[in-house]
Amino acid sequence: MSPWRILGTALVAACMPLPAVSGVLPLSADPLIPAPPSVYRDASLSGGPGKDGIPSIDNPIFTSASAADGQLNPGDRVIGIYRNGEARAYPQAVLVWHEIVNDTVGGDNVAVTYCPLTGTALGFLRGDTELGVSGRLVNSNLIMYDRESDSLWPQVLGAAIDGPLEGRGLAEIRVVWTTWENWRQRYPETRVLSEDTGFLRNYERDPYGSYTPAGGYYAEDASPVFPVLNESDRYPPKREIFGFRTSAGAVAVDREHLADEEMLLHEHGGERFLIVHDPGLDTAWVFWAGDKEPPEYAEITFGAEGPEHPALAALEPVNGFEAMWFAWIAFYPESAVIDGLDQ
Repeated sequence: MSPWRILGTALVAACMPLPAVSGVLPLSADPLIPAPPSVYRDASLSGGPGKDGIPSIDNPIFTSASAADGQLNPGDRVIGIYRNGEARAYPQAVLVWHEIVNDTVGGDNVAVTYCPLTGTALGFLRGDTELGVSGRLVNSNLIMYDRESDSLWPQVLGAAIDGPLEGRGLAEIRVVWTTWENWRQRYPETRVLSEDTGFLRNYERDPYGSYTPAGGYYAEDASPVFPVLNESDRYPPKREIFGFRTSAGAVAVDREHLADEEMLLHEHGGERFLIVHDPGLDTAWVFWAGDKEPPEYAEITFGAEGPEHPALAALEPVNGFEAMWFAWIAFYPESAVIDGLDQ
């Protein structure tokens, strides 16, 4: 059997089950792992700096939105989180040098993570421990480690491939990859991660390229630097897609197609999903739809919690995130793709 075949129930589960706590690190029950952990371990390699050579920010300092206006341009990318009534923004220009921020938002200890090589931003509950940068990569993606068990966690996979917690998954929380202008408009009272990090870094320079406009490493047709386990030429390597995964498998959504359609219903692996475009943040929100009928898109409003409508209140959300195409398909080669071309 190919290592890429989705394995049995021991290796697959819903994307956002209620977290179970092992020690102090919140864990999901069983993550979607398309191949045995040993496949990812064997494919991992050094990214250059050693363990903690890219230092996480463990004591973040924040400024007001008005103060951040002098630091950020409207089109600058930020990673946003809204939790329990509290909004925070983490500039990509800072995270590109640190990749992980261990923070407390809305009373919850969280880790906000960003991998510049795969264009992925994910959030995780971290309990009483912290996440750090291991110095290793797989599929060009950041491999994190937790400072409780020293297990190794590829960010996109969100599951441990080595260590005492091998095969377990981190409890994910939603973060939003958007622009400063979009985030500030939705969350005017947001706090913003300061450049006062305690580290000597030039936060005015991105070592990989530019997002405004996309250039250098971030250019759509630029090739990945490191080898990957699986490839597809369906899109340019760095095309940004929106992806989500559950026990039914992985799904990649073409962002332009979703924006044109505004809302999509998708059946995959016996499950039915509702995917809603958020024009204010230029992102997507995903729900298990079951047998419920979705509302009319024109009746949906968008607020601090995302899309709002009585019909959505009873639906369970599915976590998702933007990713470069090459990275998504490297981890999830059997991923369904929604772009209107195969329908």
